[in-house]
Amino acid sequence: MILTKKVKTIAAATIGSCLICVSAYAAGTEKTNKYASEPINEVEFYGNPSSSIAAGVSVPSGSSYLFTSGTVPPVINKEGKTVYERYGDTKTQGIGILKEIEKQLKEKGLTLADVAYLRVYVTADAAKDNKFDFQGWFDAYAQFFGTEANPVKPARSTVGVAGLVSSDWLIEIEAVAVYPKHHNQD
Repeated sequence: MILTKKVKTIAAATIGSCLICVSAYAAGTEKTNKYASEPINEVEFYGNPSSSIAAGVSVPSGSSYLFTSGTVPPVINKEGKTVYERYGDTKTQGIGILKEIEKQLKEKGLTLADVAYLRVYVTADAAKDNKFDFQGWFDAYAQFFGTEANPVKPARSTVGVAGLVSSDWLIEIEAVAVYPKHHNQD
């Protein structure tokens, strides 16, 4: 009987202290979320400033978005005998796609500086020992984002895939852009 009372007392004390710790932890985490009490008034990119991409993007409520479908590389030479002559390598294809996305955005009153997110699909490159040429894509990206002309570094996913609709395509890109706040108030 004495042993049972001791066990119940120890169990109650343990559970009670766990509840106190959980409550203290929860109260502490609420205070560390700077967005809990501050409204987001403009698109905010966050993460490590030295990274070439954002860790994430906060978008104000009521914002308007533009989503591009998967954009594929333009033909650079219809008469080319190889994928590289027709479309170029991963870097060349990536540059061509980003230029095409830039045109699409311009038609809607946006620029690459309004891009909040990119989803990129890369296939294996026969000229690179059938490996994904991620570096070729990163080099293309670096010409358009995180530059003096466009300091924006959007959030991004780059995924290696088994194939795209055309076996000549080494890369396909989707973009999500957010209209600047002044567009939403017109």
